[in-house]
Amino acid sequence: MNFLSLSLIPAVLIVGLIVITASVKILREYERAVVFTLGRFQRVKGPGLVLLIPFVQEMVRVDLRIRVIEIPSQDVISRDNVSMKVDAVLYFNVVNPERAIIQVQNYLPATNMLAQTTLRAVLGQHELDEMLSERKKLSVDVQSILDAQTETWGIKVSNVEIRTVELTDNMVKAIAKQAEAERDRRAKIIHAEAEFQASQTLVDAAKILGSIPAAMQLRYLQTLAEIGGEQNSTVVFPMPIDIIKPFLELMEKAGNPTGGNGVVRVPLTKDGVPLGG
Repeated sequence: MNFLSLSLIPAVLIVGLIVITASVKILREYERAVVFTLGRFQRVKGPGLVLLIPFVQEMVRVDLRIRVIEIPSQDVISRDNVSMKVDAVLYFNVVNPERAIIQVQNYLPATNMLAQTTLRAVLGQHELDEMLSERKKLSVDVQSILDAQTETWGIKVSNVEIRTVELTDNMVKAIAKQAEAERDRRAKIIHAEAEFQASQTLVDAAKILGSIPAAMQLRYLQTLAEIGGEQNSTVVFPMPIDIIKPFLELMEKAGNPTGGNGVVRVPLTKDGVPLGG
């Protein structure tokens, strides 16, 4: 009898260890336990020590930390029929362990597949220029759509980052040509605006000089001084009528009146003989 009792002690210890292992669970701070009693959901427990009824209750561990998933490269056709490859990074975490276990079979691959289809659908509604220049806005659009669809699964999508947009070699060359043409267009516009401003300034200066004759003469003399300062053998310049007009008036007063056509008029006697001749 004593020998039989001694032989049963190891078996009892093994069974007791199995029962303790099955009934006592320790959860970390970022873990929760979804407890089922005879297959029916009971409640969410944790963190810390969790006691279960052996062979009656079971639990599923759920990690509440933010998970990072790389969305593999997707073939996307933009709205302007440009083919490209786009990949992204998805950040999400479980906020409702009950839904994450009961509402979806496996929330990790389900979220990943949903992110791939949503990425293709959202980017396909935009043109290539928008994808390259408004990447942050498109990432926010994908994140909001994913968050709305995974809410019933108890999952919160915190961020989506579009990482790379890979184009074909022909498309890269076409974009380079487009950028070069855009730079040429801007250069021509800037040159035209400069010409317009310069012409407007010249018009304003001409109005001011025309309104003040003395200013025009000073400008004329300044131009002559500039020409005379250069090493020129011959200088040809126009003579304004305003400069020689005083000399013509002096000649008329001296007794040499001129006609309207520039002919000098000589006084005659009654017999038609030039006076003094």
